[in-house]
Amino acid sequence: MAARAAGKLYRNFMRQRVISTSIGASRHCSSAATSAPKIPHSSKKGRLLTGATIGLIIAGGAYVSTVDEATFCGWLFSATKLVNPFFALLDAEVAHKLAVSAAAHGWVPREKRPDPPILGLEVWGRKFSNPIGLSAGFDKNAEAVEGLLGMGFGFVEVGSVTPVPQEGNPKPHIFRLRQEGAIINCCGFNSEGIVAVAKRLGAQHGKRKLETSSSSSPLSEEAKHGGKAGPGILGVNLGKNKTSEDAAADYVQGVHTLSQYADYLVINISSPNTPGLRMLQGRKHLKDLVKKVQAARDEMQWGEEGPPPLLVKISPDLSKEDLEDIAAVAVALRLDGLIISNTTISRPDPVNKNPVSAESGGLSGKPLFNLSTNILMEMYLLTRLLDM
Repeated sequence: MAARAAGKLYRNFMRQRVISTSIGASRHCSSAATSAPKIPHSSKKGRLLTGATIGLIIAGGAYVSTVDEATFCGWLFSATKLVNPFFALLDAEVAHKLAVSAAAHGWVPREKRPDPPILGLEVWGRKFSNPIGLSAGFDKNAEAVEGLLGMGFGFVEVGSVTPVPQEGNPKPHIFRLRQEGAIINCCGFNSEGIVAVAKRLGAQHGKRKLETSSSSSPLSEEAKHGGKAGPGILGVNLGKNKTSEDAAADYVQGVHTLSQYADYLVINISSPNTPGLRMLQGRKHLKDLVKKVQAARDEMQWGEEGPPPLLVKISPDLSKEDLEDIAAVAVALRLDGLIISNTTISRPDPVNKNPVSAESGGLSGKPLFNLSTNILMEMYLLTRLLDM
């Protein structure tokens, strides 16, 4: 009896405790419900939007993982168009520096789609995957060679590089003519000098060569397609210092220091922003200069590929007589090529109606097309005639 009564008393005690706990819990919940603030409707919308965005990103990532590399590469290049308006809002020189920095750090799309074979060409025994290149003036100090070649250019030309570092002309250096699709620059060979450029090219040369050898078999066509360090042709554009009294010595120094990394070399004697530089395009000056630079190149030790080709970059503002003189020197000294052309000091219509056209410096862009194309035709005819 005592045991039965004790059991009944225990059960009653436990029942009361459970009921008390339940009531306490419900009171607590009721209190919390009344004291907690209501979630705003807009906050709920924000959470839904965030969730939807994350879902889209995950879904997009899953889809991209199934897309072939060429398609994805095309998307990346198309997406860069969204950034262009931002750069247009910046100062021209700031935008230029940011673009070079982006390419140097690999923050630009990399072209994975192979060039159609029909675009390939062979010049000077070097194979270009396509004929579209980036001329000197963009990557003046060889900061972004790998990134720029990776974007799909058939060749990239760095410089102009001067023997001694110099700041160039007073700023501002670059002026936009948006409606005309042109710019005027008066940089004046701003350069970090051949020592800094040589260090960068040496490091990039070794890296590109190592990557090429590790990704391609020695006998593969891909390894042969391009320049000394791998796919993509690298040109080095040489300039003279503003205060130099011996122009030939400046170019010779550039050859001795940088030619080992170059697939071709350029003597730039046509920038309108360095006083007296264009005088070197005269027949006598040009002949003496080319002879000295050729001798400096040829006295160096070269492997099976031989010395890099030597080209001269000329102005689009030359007279008929000047063009004939240059053609005569080029043919007589067996120059490897001419680059036509540099910027112009002229202001053709409709540029001359733009107030910015009053700025000094060289004009480039759409307004230069007809002028440079005519010079190209003239030089082609002159060199062919003299070479017959």
